[in-house]
Amino acid sequence: MREVYNGEDVLVRDVEVQGRQVNIKIEGGRFAAIGEDAGGEADLVIEGKGAVALPGLYNTHTHAAMTLLRGYADDMILQEWLSEKIWPLEAHLTADDVYWGTRLACLEMIRSGTVGFNDMYFFMEDAARAVETMGMKAQLSYGFIDLFDEEKREKEIKATEALATSVRGMDNPRIKAAVGPHSIYTVSEEGLSWCAEFSRQQDINIHVHLAETEQEVTDCVAKTGVRPTQVLDRCGLLTPRTVAAHCCWLDSDDCALLGNRGVFASHNPASNMKLAVGRAMPYEWLKERGAGLCLGTDGCSSNNNLDMFEEMKFAALLQKFYWRSPTILPAEEALAMASANGAAALGFEGGKLEVGAPADLVLLDRRASSNTPLYNPASNAVYACNGGAVSTVLCDGRVLMQDRVVPGEEEVLEGARQAIAGLLARHHASVSE
Repeated sequence: MREVYNGEDVLVRDVEVQGRQVNIKIEGGRFAAIGEDAGGEADLVIEGKGAVALPGLYNTHTHAAMTLLRGYADDMILQEWLSEKIWPLEAHLTADDVYWGTRLACLEMIRSGTVGFNDMYFFMEDAARAVETMGMKAQLSYGFIDLFDEEKREKEIKATEALATSVRGMDNPRIKAAVGPHSIYTVSEEGLSWCAEFSRQQDINIHVHLAETEQEVTDCVAKTGVRPTQVLDRCGLLTPRTVAAHCCWLDSDDCALLGNRGVFASHNPASNMKLAVGRAMPYEWLKERGAGLCLGTDGCSSNNNLDMFEEMKFAALLQKFYWRSPTILPAEEALAMASANGAAALGFEGGKLEVGAPADLVLLDRRASSNTPLYNPASNAVYACNGGAVSTVLCDGRVLMQDRVVPGEEEVLEGARQAIAGLLARHHASVSE
């Protein structure tokens, strides 16, 4: 199997779209025709074999290279988990580690139907190289953390500016830079305000953690007299270009503010349940007040995978369970959050199966046991399937996986294994000194 580049024509035959068996014609990286009569000559023909066709998925909150930390520390209190395990190991990360960790994340996402993601981490120029190599789309932000120190703030500013310049120089429409102020408890208001102004000047998006824990809200009110959403708002960070991750401890006024500002709230149910934050994102309040709604997995240290099919199910079940309503977040809405809404949150056109849209396409094996019977494809995708049911993935018409084969998979796995070994060796050496 070879990669199919934009500009070539692809014909996907015999797939199910909204209950109809159709063919899908792709030209120049976009859907040219979807229907029984779609066909003609093509550079590549993919036999769908009755597969269920879905739009490509978008993961709107990740720390991709944390694949290297998957399973390193689990079942701990959040602050102890961070301070005693995660941060000490991350201190020994290198640019090469982030490159291979991000490629490993891309491999996992491709295998489970994700075509684009929103990443916040370190050594992001190297993450961008990884994304380009793997053929996905991504919005990349350097994790801006100044810890209320002016000298550190200047270093974070320089790192953020460098990433924006580097990504612009790549001239790759699939890769965007964003500003990544970590949170109100790790970034000063001066730093937050700088991030907002830089985002405005550069016309790039914003990626921030918001109201993940009750402690975050309590401490913020005690320190500033207002809630985290109000701090972000007075610093200019609540905009239609903003993705706010978690959003668990929002109240009604917070939700109204996010809706008024056009912010996208990224629901991360698996991570929030694993870290026991104690509350589910108020989905209905945000929906009623007009906020954008999308899904993310968080990093592999707090999930521990990047499977957006699992995330859709967790989101729907957690909302029903916590808010005591079996009708909240139905399957169709969960699928939209993971596809079209996610693409919109990151400023991409994709995530829709319609003529003219970028050809982000996922095929689910019709013969998989989790897809049998198939009364409702959206229901099966959200409640029955996981990423293992995905057989083929296209991003902007480029074939990233065909019939479960991802080109270069062994190279990625070996590179990641070597990066993990080096990271652990450096960490153990520092502990023994």
